[in-house]
Amino acid sequence: MFRSSNNDDFSGSSDLNEEDMIKDPQPDASTSGNLRKSVSQSTSSLTSNGSVESISATRFSHGSRRKSKRWRGWCQRRGIAGLALLVLVFFIFNSWMLYRIRDPGRAAGIKVKYLKMNSSTVSIKEELVKLGKGKKPQKTIYARLLAKASHALAEGQNKPEPEDLWVDHDNASFWKPCADQRDWEPSEGNNGYIMVTANGGINQQRVAICNAVAVARLLNATLVLPGLMYSSVWRDASQFGNIYQEDHFINYLKPDVRTVKELPKQLKSLDLDAIGSVVSDADIVKEAKPGFYKKYILPILHLNRVVHFVGFGNRLASDPIPFKVQRLRCRCNFHALRFVPKIQETGALLIQRMRQNMSQLGPLDKHLLGPLAEPKKKGQRSHSTKASRYLALHLRFEIDMVAHSLCEFGGGKEEQKELEAYREKHFPALIELKKTQKLPSTAALREEGLCPLMPEETVLMLAALGFNRKTRIYLAGAHIYGGKSRLTALTTLFPNLVTKENLLSSAEIEPFANFSSQLAALDFITCTAADNFAMTDSGSQFSSLVSGYRIYYGGGEMPTIRPNKRRLADIFVKNNTIEWSVFEKRVRKAVRQTKRVFSRPTGRSVYRYPRCPECMCSDQP
Repeated sequence: MFRSSNNDDFSGSSDLNEEDMIKDPQPDASTSGNLRKSVSQSTSSLTSNGSVESISATRFSHGSRRKSKRWRGWCQRRGIAGLALLVLVFFIFNSWMLYRIRDPGRAAGIKVKYLKMNSSTVSIKEELVKLGKGKKPQKTIYARLLAKASHALAEGQNKPEPEDLWVDHDNASFWKPCADQRDWEPSEGNNGYIMVTANGGINQQRVAICNAVAVARLLNATLVLPGLMYSSVWRDASQFGNIYQEDHFINYLKPDVRTVKELPKQLKSLDLDAIGSVVSDADIVKEAKPGFYKKYILPILHLNRVVHFVGFGNRLASDPIPFKVQRLRCRCNFHALRFVPKIQETGALLIQRMRQNMSQLGPLDKHLLGPLAEPKKKGQRSHSTKASRYLALHLRFEIDMVAHSLCEFGGGKEEQKELEAYREKHFPALIELKKTQKLPSTAALREEGLCPLMPEETVLMLAALGFNRKTRIYLAGAHIYGGKSRLTALTTLFPNLVTKENLLSSAEIEPFANFSSQLAALDFITCTAADNFAMTDSGSQFSSLVSGYRIYYGGGEMPTIRPNKRRLADIFVKNNTIEWSVFEKRVRKAVRQTKRVFSRPTGRSVYRYPRCPECMCSDQP
């Protein structure tokens, strides 16, 4: 941990910016004055010991005038050269002293340690100097705290991490998964057929599929295997069978909902739009209750025999829902949706490479990987006895999240112009809102915890929690706003940070290259199986589904870091004066308060909070 013996370097009112970290220190006015004084004294000393004029007069008082002039010129040139050399020596000496004073590492007596990164040996300080050199951000954000974090990590890289980083203290071992239990008769589905085309990315689609299963049961309808809508944002043409195992889905839910792969021939030829059987998200209120479907959708089924939900995002309320239907939603999410073997095989590779062990199994592997998670036969076991644990990190800092937040992230006018152009194209309603209403300032939004955590803030949080510089980190997601330059702080302080693109060969990842939902499925597997999972936005659908899966199958042994952005924002704002040890304590306290998992609050998603009687059973009296 860094504790400076001279606090002058870090006690100023403003943060260090990029220039402070990159440019060579220049002598200030007082130093220049001392230099001129030293030079003057040296010149006086030279003159007092025998000036050039005195020497000339003594030695050539009886010589010729020509020899006197030549000797006087030679002495003058020699004196000037000596004076110049003296000035140069003083300048170098003073600059060196200033460098030692300004270098926080030297001031604290800390030797900057050199670490091997990407087959080249570089120092932490050298890497930190590079922070912010890209176009975005235009200046280094939190440079002062990042410098302190780097010293803390350098000092503690060989120290053990706090054990509570890898242990879930929730003591929830008495909660057991039980959504697979059924106590009702199969649905005949004789009221008609329900078709669903789910929109959004894989996470929104997963929720829509499970909600559609519940609606089909509520209306005693037959479910047609869900379709997935092509999105201009996600640009993924994958269908259900490209991501999930169709036969497993149909067979597993057979006791609950009758499911078929396509409409009967007599209904295929119908113009569903013309007969009023197409229902969009605009036609259904958000969080619609079961009564809405029975009142408005069931009559269409009776009349036309088919209803096609187009979009169908978050269109079924969390409460009130009949107990058995709520359990069906959990059963669909945690049991019926199983990834296809192609995704499972590649997901297994990612997990094995993160653990650096080909045989070690995790508690969730069998639920994520199916038969691939079965132990190897005798004689095929790896000689490795211990696997490396790893942290999975979902950094929700894509351009859509950044633009929609209306926050600023240190990129200056270039950033503002770029984000405004994105809003005009993708969030026109937000543009109109800005024109008609006075919205909160960026400072107010950040204070309320409404801004996405920046990569710089995320790395500070991880360092303050006590993660070691050697910690293996799997970074989920892609297309971080600002690109590689924005990730410099993360990759510098935690060099063992990798993505699926780093872990897989070009041949291994090529089958998924143009399918964002399938790539997201690989992230889902690797994050869910991780020894610890950290999210930066608790409202993210991906983070919600991953954390819910870890709660359902984790037995209280799969810790998840859910930062409270409002509390962290208050800590980050005070970074001008806060010391690292204080910062560390405050961050740990803020995160520790959000680590405990509670039973599902009324009205909240069972996919995120499965700890409820409908999804899990408790042995606690």
